Amino acid sequence: MLVGTLQVELLLHATMSLKEKRFVLRSVKQRIRNDFNVSVAEVGYQDKWQRALLGIACVGNEKRFINEVLSKIFHLIERDDRVEIIDQLMEID
Repeated sequence: MLVGTLQVELLLHATMSLKEKRFVLRSVKQRIRNDFNVSVAEVGYQDKWQRALLGIACVGNEKRFINEVLSKIFHLIERDDRVEIIDQLMEID
């Protein structure tokens, strides 16, 4: 069994409050869950209204499969015009 993780640090330009931030992140997280059946959570910057850190986990038996899924998730987030990716870290163990 292999576990892949992806941490994505985001900048949210249009949010002016924590409520707006939660609305945007809820939408992003739900889309990731629905499209890829992975675990996703906000794991950092909960008190900052223009920054977020998402943690995404995927379990599988092939490194190539996990890498492909996490890469597709990264590109899905990248295409969302409500957020800007500042940093990312992908690990597969």
